[in-house]
Amino acid sequence: MTERLKTLTGLASTAKLPAYDRDALKAGILHLGPGAFFRAHFAPFTDAALAVAGGDWAIEVASLRTADVADHLNEQNGLYTMLVRDTSGTEAQVIGPILRAHVATRNPADLLERLEDPAIRIVSLTVTEKAYGFDAATGGLDLKHADVAADLADPQAPRGVIGYLVEGLSRRRAKGIAPFTPLSCDNLPSNGAVLKRLVLDFTERVDPALRSWIEQNVPFPSTMVDRITPASTDATYRDAEALTGRVDLAAIETEPFTQWVIEDHFADGHPQWEKAGALMVGDVSAYEKMKLRMLNGAHSLLAYLGYIGGYEFIRDAMDDAGLAALARRHMNAAAATLDPLPGINLDAYADELIARFANKAIAHRTYQIAMDGTQKLPQRLLEPATEAIAGGGKAETYAIAVAAWMRYALGVDRNGRRYELRDPRAAEIAALLADVPRSGGSVSTALFALPGLFPAALARNPSWTDDVANKLEILIQDSKLPLF
Repeated sequence: MTERLKTLTGLASTAKLPAYDRDALKAGILHLGPGAFFRAHFAPFTDAALAVAGGDWAIEVASLRTADVADHLNEQNGLYTMLVRDTSGTEAQVIGPILRAHVATRNPADLLERLEDPAIRIVSLTVTEKAYGFDAATGGLDLKHADVAADLADPQAPRGVIGYLVEGLSRRRAKGIAPFTPLSCDNLPSNGAVLKRLVLDFTERVDPALRSWIEQNVPFPSTMVDRITPASTDATYRDAEALTGRVDLAAIETEPFTQWVIEDHFADGHPQWEKAGALMVGDVSAYEKMKLRMLNGAHSLLAYLGYIGGYEFIRDAMDDAGLAALARRHMNAAAATLDPLPGINLDAYADELIARFANKAIAHRTYQIAMDGTQKLPQRLLEPATEAIAGGGKAETYAIAVAAWMRYALGVDRNGRRYELRDPRAAEIAALLADVPRSGGSVSTALFALPGLFPAALARNPSWTDDVANKLEILIQDSKLPLF
């Protein structure tokens, strides 16, 4: 029986290994949410920075929910394999900066102890948009979010990400320990500013003096992150074993492209990520907007049309010439909403995105990308659509994308097979649609009324809403593609 990946000794020569002494590592980062994207992006950047510049910047990770990934990482002494796939083949790299994994639901006191340790200078996050407890309608905390409500009721026994950050900072302040830097790496616009607003909203409700201390002493840098990372499959684990000679239940796969733009505002330093290829800047917003609108917006468009059209993977949808052309047309429309960005050619960026989407070696499921639509639509599609219309445009590709999401929100494919929306507002959506006739006009009218989702400039624009309704009617009557 093949051994588990636990040490670097005796691994197959086909795998690239960490270029530093793991035994000398000391943790300086605590990362919340050790999912696939963290393992394909944040950890490899840190791995590369340690190889080039060293420093006490190893990582401890913590899962606030499920234990599987944390358990696998602990069983493998923090080691795991990253497979980088493209049409020329697959390369394996063993990533090494993780020292330990925590499971908050098993031992919350352990996680709180790490949060107040002065050695931890950065607390980074990849917890997905829905974990923040963000109310899009108010811009502040969603007081109905289960974790937010529980943590406001008992701040010293947190269970959600905002609660843990606040309690960790509170303990540091009480003991005279310098604050850590919270570093969001989730796909939220102005993610650092959003995180700061939620933390301050929370502390204003439980400890106004702590709020003032945080506002004066704690930076919340924003980041823009980009690397396509499909969910791991049995093929991921088989290939990792073949290329390393070890069983690896924490293995992930990704594409060659990787990009990270970080605002250079930290309380107590950071790894030399810039030597690993990250771009340290004063303001990340323009880069972030480019990625959210051109990449993520087109990704969502392809995911919804692809899924309801019977395509399992984005690469399959890109084989449809009509869909591929539509994706590029949408990127052009998104680019038209952007200001010029120094050093970036938006046409070349769009060409690169099309090539990445079509990469046959990356099996990125449309169903995976389609999840959490109500969290993703505002920044990816609705905000730029509003701007496009305000500028005199028709926002047609945005209407197509929204119609596709509405068709997907019905929860049944063209063959009558039901599927879960996997959206935090799925129950609300189902209630709105329960007694609604399955027509483009009726369904769109119901979903345009979903509180806090659609800007008034869109929901009250009859020309655009009629366009959405007409396109939705086509999708309801016949989901076969191409349609547009």
